[in-house]
Amino acid sequence: IALIHFDAHLDTWDTYFKAPITHGTVFRRAFEEGLLVEDKSIHVGIRGPIYDQLDLTDDASFGFRVIRAGDLDVLGIDGAVDVVRQRVGDTPVYLSIDIDVLDPAFAPGTGTPEMGGFTSRELLHLLRRLDGLNLIGADVVETAPAYDHAEITCVAAATVAFDLITLMSKTDKGNPDRAAAVTA
Repeated sequence: IALIHFDAHLDTWDTYFKAPITHGTVFRRAFEEGLLVEDKSIHVGIRGPIYDQLDLTDDASFGFRVIRAGDLDVLGIDGAVDVVRQRVGDTPVYLSIDIDVLDPAFAPGTGTPEMGGFTSRELLHLLRRLDGLNLIGADVVETAPAYDHAEITCVAAATVAFDLITLMSKTDKGNPDRAAAVTA
C-alpha cells in the first residue's frame, strides 16, 4: 500500500532511544516488512529535528517524498494536494495523522510538539481535498489528554477522525461490498 503520513517527524528512524520498535520507527519497519509500495509514499508537514543526514538519506531510500510544513507557504493547499495525488495515484492508501502535524497553538496536547505546524483549517482543507483516493485505512495518533488543557487537541483529533471516516465512506462507491463494510 501507499502511505500518506501527516506528521512533524519522519518516523523512519532505525531506533529511537536505542529501541527498534517505537512510534518513531514504525514506518521504517513497515517498509522493511514489505508493507509499503516503494516510491508511492509521502510525508506531509515535516518540521521536527533531523539528528543526522542519514535520517533523510534513509527516508529517501525507502522511497518517501517529503512536503515540509513550510512548503505549504509556497505550494499552497491545492499544490500540496496535487503532489500527494500524483505520488499515490490509484494505489490503495493508508493515511496516518500524527496530531503534532498541527502547530502547538492548535494541538498542545501531544508528547512531541514542534513549532511551525499547520493550522487546524489548513489540515482540514488538505484532508477534505483528498476525496476520491483509494483510502483503505487511517489513524489519528499521539493525542495526549494529560497535556490537553481545554480539550483543544481532543477536539482537533475527533474532527480529523470524523473527516477520515467520511473520506473512507466515499472510497470505492461503486463497490457495494466495500461500501457496506465501511458503513457497518
